Amino acid sequence: MPFTPAYATTDLPDGARIFAFVGGQALIRPDGSLPDGAALASLGPAQERILVGHLDGEACVLWLWPEGAVPEGLEVANLRKLWAQWPEGLALALGRALQLATWLMDHRYCGRCGHGLETAAHEPARHCPACGHRAYPRISPVCIGLVLRGSELLLGRSPHFAPGMYSALAGFLEAGENAEECLRREIREEAGVEICNIRWFGSQSWPFPHSLMLGFIADYAGGELCPQPGEIEDLQWFAPDALPLLPHPRSLAHRMITAVLEQMGQCAG
Repeated sequence: MPFTPAYATTDLPDGARIFAFVGGQALIRPDGSLPDGAALASLGPAQERILVGHLDGEACVLWLWPEGAVPEGLEVANLRKLWAQWPEGLALALGRALQLATWLMDHRYCGRCGHGLETAAHEPARHCPACGHRAYPRISPVCIGLVLRGSELLLGRSPHFAPGMYSALAGFLEAGENAEECLRREIREEAGVEICNIRWFGSQSWPFPHSLMLGFIADYAGGELCPQPGEIEDLQWFAPDALPLLPHPRSLAHRMITAVLEQMGQCAG
């Protein structure tokens, strides 16, 4: 289902898909479907109502309450689980709603003067009526790199991964760095090795809570594997026919691994 992002706070259509957030937590029905207005009535009027886009021509609207009790018949959603289970278009709409909800919760007051912020009607911005400052949704770039040594793939395990799962190494871009410098630093810090021949693969919005994944393929240039304490609990070179459990197929990491294996005439598990 194709999803097209949009933004508006006025003239919102009736009968839209509602992505409801209370205190930063998404609400769904027990069967995993979205609630309607009647199911949310006990919360009263939403403090924020924003058009986030259209899915198959149907409007998708974010409703946000900064605080409140979960209404009877609804439950707090596991957002990562929904993102992996829902159809791609619905998952993209959820991701945009999540990022905007996080932004609204994190920017309730002006960072310059402390005055309450107001939501702009025609662009995703929060405006301070006291000093004129504007706050936009935060986007945090993350560089993720799949390192190759011949036909072997360097994959690591973070402590928060699902049991047995490995992925490409990644880290946040720091002030003053370009993407390639960030990738070299992160691979050096997390794995203890150097890389070369960095080439662009692609990008992916990652709404947990506001990242943009920048994907690269790189070649091993030297060094011995040394997992970074507290960040990487295991690190290995894997042969194409002996891969561990990989991230969800919708993730950029899985797409990178699959593309490399296809070039080798292999297939991902």
